[in-house]
Amino acid sequence: MIRLLEKFLFASRWLLAPLYVALAVSLVAVLVKAAQHLWEMASHLLFSTEADVILGLLALVDLTLTGALVVIVIFSGYGNFISRIDPSEHNDWPEWMARIDFTGLKLKLMSTIVAISAIQLLKAFMDIHKVSDRDLSWYVGIHLVFVVSCLMLAFTDRLGEDHHTDKT
Repeated sequence: MIRLLEKFLFASRWLLAPLYVALAVSLVAVLVKAAQHLWEMASHLLFSTEADVILGLLALVDLTLTGALVVIVIFSGYGNFISRIDPSEHNDWPEWMARIDFTGLKLKLMSTIVAISAIQLLKAFMDIHKVSDRDLSWYVGIHLVFVVSCLMLAFTDRLGEDHHTDKT
């Protein structure tokens, strides 16, 4: 009975596969939004201010970071929770994908969230005359929460790593 339960639980990891496929398909939405931003920027470029161009570029960077985050989650999540992918079968396989573990995934995820938050904050600063003091305070506060969370995660992972190496 226990072996049957263990086999069922082990096989249930494959229920995550459709979620990773959904994330891969969602990259199309990110690409469409990036193309939309690029078209908008290009069509108004001659009449745009420097700040408008910078805000448009920041929007593209934001979407690019989001897309990269999705790719990181797809490959590292699939490799950590479902099944290993043999990188030798893919000539252009990025080296980091074979080495990222769950701790690395968490840190990359939080780092990317902090970067996206920083871009949103920078966009608010670039357009400061249109942003209320209350909204700007919220942007700064939320960004600081993300930064502190990322630092705490890195610190606790480091403590766990040091504690683990001390016992071995």
